Amino acid sequence: MAKCEVDWCEKTGMSGHNVSHSKRRTKRRWFANVQKTTIHENGKARRLNICTRCLRSMYKQSVKL
Repeated sequence: MAKCEVDWCEKTGMSGHNVSHSKRRTKRRWFANVQKTTIHENGKARRLNICTRCLRSMYKQSVKL
């Protein structure tokens, strides 16, 4: 399942409808852009599924330090 495993995010998929020209609706899902990455915390490596927004934020924090 596409779910961000960062504690403060937990972004998941959304549901809605495809709407055709004749306005017929069929169910569909939008999934979060989740990537499997390795994060180093306190000298230990953790393998997590992280959405790209969190990955970008973590990268920006590490570059500032």
